[in-house]
Amino acid sequence: MSPIGVQLHIQDTHVMIDNGVLQLTLSNPDGIVTGIRYNDIDNLLEVLNEESNRGYWDLVWSSPGTAGTAGLFDVIKGTSFKVIVENEDQVEVSFTRTWDSSQEGRLVPLNIDKRFIVLRGCSGFYSYAIYEHLKDWPGFNLAETRIAFKLRKDKFHYMAMADSRQRFMPLPDDRLPGRGQALAYPEAVLLVDPVEPELKGEVDDKYQYSCDNRYSQVHGWIRTDQPAVGFWMITPGNEFRSGGPVKQNLTSHVGPTTLAVFLSAHYSGEDLVPKFSAGEAWKKVFGPVFIYLNYAMEGDDPFSLWEDAKEQMITEVQSWPYTFPASEDFPKSDQRGSVSGRLLVHDRYVSDDNIPANGAYIGLAPPGNAGSWQRECKDYQFWTQTDVNGYFLINDIRTADYNLYAWVPGFIGDYRSDVAITITPGSYIEVGDLIYEPPRNGPTLWEIGIPDRSAAEFYVPDPNPKYINKLYVNHPDSSM
Repeated sequence: MSPIGVQLHIQDTHVMIDNGVLQLTLSNPDGIVTGIRYNDIDNLLEVLNEESNRGYWDLVWSSPGTAGTAGLFDVIKGTSFKVIVENEDQVEVSFTRTWDSSQEGRLVPLNIDKRFIVLRGCSGFYSYAIYEHLKDWPGFNLAETRIAFKLRKDKFHYMAMADSRQRFMPLPDDRLPGRGQALAYPEAVLLVDPVEPELKGEVDDKYQYSCDNRYSQVHGWIRTDQPAVGFWMITPGNEFRSGGPVKQNLTSHVGPTTLAVFLSAHYSGEDLVPKFSAGEAWKKVFGPVFIYLNYAMEGDDPFSLWEDAKEQMITEVQSWPYTFPASEDFPKSDQRGSVSGRLLVHDRYVSDDNIPANGAYIGLAPPGNAGSWQRECKDYQFWTQTDVNGYFLINDIRTADYNLYAWVPGFIGDYRSDVAITITPGSYIEVGDLIYEPPRNGPTLWEIGIPDRSAAEFYVPDPNPKYINKLYVNHPDSSM
């Protein structure tokens, strides 16, 4: 532990938390992250932006009956500030916005509590939020919610989101008229006169850096100049994300911007927009996520910061669910339950014996039909993969009623348990052997690819050379 305890400084318009490693500044009572001082850099966030456009929670919402995925964009600003925990080991602060009927039509009918946590000696900070809709409130649709950080464009130029997906990025100026040419949709811009000439002819499009929830655990930016600094978004748990493990979301993109997307309709459409009716009570905790900061000593390889960020991600995953968030709405491990068992496949056209479901994704999601987890977007989901013998263990499940769902690589269709599973605090449920019978009309005559919910066996050709992202030319995934 660092000998320096965490200190909280409350001013009229700002709150600053200092643990000797970083200083986190938030607007009071808005709860917008206006400054992050780290490693002798006065602010990692874009100082040219207004304070409300640096680090913030936001959402997109619409009135009941609204079709599609559009809505009102809202940077969530608190109206009340409260200290939740204050001691030398931890400071947790809360910025709340409480809804009442006078705001109907102007603000989403939700009580929102944004929390920020700084721990002693920790090179980063945590954030989570609690959204609540009361029974007697009007309905609404919630198309998107996330936390976003806008970093300094004069410092952060290198983005990393996977071992094979990282590069020096264009500047936001390169997307402006004159330097960039708009293409078929606003997010895609052809760089015709970029600041860095070697980027000329490339297309910048934030959707090129999307990632499955199951793989999107760490991403961010590196300042490669001295002193080299990394800014990383680490998402150690997926229970609060909608659409299951193969749902894709945005990560980092030109800005430089880094995101943790909790709920969105990207690539899915209106099916993944939760619609709440009048009289429907709902509460959900999004996060916590960890904003991790690291640096390289002078002379060290700045790209080693990516390797360090991956190691930190593993540490955070192993610590999930965290013990330190003070909200009763975030249950600790001993307040949750576990489920174990084995999944087997019975397919008489393949084998007379039951086959262990090797590498199957199996998870708990709210009760529904087979495959309904893909459209589930209101509550929590908990997923894992089976081992080579089909055994699985799902730990730290929130208390609720669930169905057990699965899909097995190499077999079409979706599995769903016939019996609902009720998780209570401290429960351990052994479901035994589960048998999945894939749908069949007869033996397989021929097939293209493997039914595993990916395009891994299909050749992905290089794009039109007039519209390329050099990162994906001759990319290793294209030859699979």
